Amino acid sequence: MAEAIANIGVVGLAAMGSNLARNLARHGNTVALYNRHYDRTEKLMSEHGNDGKFIPSKTIQEFVASLAKPRTAIIMVKAGAATDAVIEELADAMEPGDIIVDGGNSYFMDTIRREKDIRARGLHYVGCGVSGGEEGALNGPSLMPGGTEESWKTLGPILKSIAAVAEGEPCVTHIGENGAGHFVKMVHNGIEYSDMQLIAESYDLMRRGLGMSPVEIGDMFEEWNKTELNSYLIEITSEVLHQVDKKTGKPLVDVIVDQAGMKGTGTWTVQTALSLGVPVTGIAEAVFSRGLSGQEAQRAEADKVGLAGPDTAMNLSAEERKAFIEDIRHALYASKIVAYAQGFDEINAGAKEYGWKIDQAAVARIWRGGCIIRAQFLNVVSDAFESGQADVSLLLAPYFKEAIEQAEESWRRVVAQASLKGLPVPAFASSLSYYDGLRSKRLPAALIQGQRDLFGAHTYGRVDAPGAFHTLWAEPGRPEIEA
Repeated sequence: MAEAIANIGVVGLAAMGSNLARNLARHGNTVALYNRHYDRTEKLMSEHGNDGKFIPSKTIQEFVASLAKPRTAIIMVKAGAATDAVIEELADAMEPGDIIVDGGNSYFMDTIRREKDIRARGLHYVGCGVSGGEEGALNGPSLMPGGTEESWKTLGPILKSIAAVAEGEPCVTHIGENGAGHFVKMVHNGIEYSDMQLIAESYDLMRRGLGMSPVEIGDMFEEWNKTELNSYLIEITSEVLHQVDKKTGKPLVDVIVDQAGMKGTGTWTVQTALSLGVPVTGIAEAVFSRGLSGQEAQRAEADKVGLAGPDTAMNLSAEERKAFIEDIRHALYASKIVAYAQGFDEINAGAKEYGWKIDQAAVARIWRGGCIIRAQFLNVVSDAFESGQADVSLLLAPYFKEAIEQAEESWRRVVAQASLKGLPVPAFASSLSYYDGLRSKRLPAALIQGQRDLFGAHTYGRVDAPGAFHTLWAEPGRPEIEA
């Protein structure tokens, strides 16, 4: 058995796990290693063994024995059955007080279940969101751990040692109990879906609407990255659009099949929002758009049949084109604000439903570095929650209210022009509709509730009296009764 000297261990040494282990070792941690197939452990040791102190193990028992108490192990395996299997192996080998950390993209309800089961065995279980991809895992991710306060005392210093740093602060904070960390990571990914869809719609407007080349659009995103839109996703969009396919000499974006994949977190975000009664329209449309992109047979048949629609080319003068590009930039920023507002609404609703105390200002701060949605304006988001200005909605905080007001006319022009030219902008349009719904003093929901009362006796409230009421629709004179 190995001597118990490692202060942290990593189970699962595929790309993410291997990079996270290297990051830990580079920052002074002694890292125990275990992978089901030992050749991956050997590969890490032979290629990167000089990154720091590693203790490789061939069995779970040897791995656990190499850890100092309280033993702390981070699982980096595929979410689902594989995670459950590793948890069981570790739990059988560990002792009360030890800590199991799930660093995968697990569904937060699974994390709640696992934490309850593991706690009953005297162990700590921490669901930890890890954002930043393979590069972030190696060079500094944004980390969103849940779990108990007691486990955070041990885990906190370790995670702070490897997290990305933004403005002098490590991008990690204790999110809350049991599934809170994976819940916040799920919503983070949902916002990421929306952000990416909005960028894609902007690209499509410039490509098919304005006839711009990928390089020209890439140049535009590069310029936009110097504005309030400054973010990692805008930065990499420019890189992708400037990339030339070595095989054909064409822009890479033109040889990539136009079907966007998804692994589930965006879907979970929307499903969870529905169960909580929180509208996340921009995120939902982003998920649905990926779904539509994958409807290969339907799209091929629609192309073959030739569904009616206008020519997408806008045929604008140079001056009009320049103005419309600026409209797109404003619309992108306004819609991005809506995506974040809806995401934080879901975090707030989840915290209330599951009894978590989530500091939304702290969440915004840890998203400033390391993660995929890192962006300049997250400083302002954090300030809005810190000051209480965003307690009702991020859209009502003075900074964002003013930003939306400045972008509103551009936003409407973009959505209207896209509709007239047959260019799909579901995320732009749904974000604008959400904004208009939010600012409406009275919504047509009154009619819907009247319909529900007629066919299902679901009752309704009155604007001029408290309580619930029902109209006896089938009786003469249709009298109203108090329910």
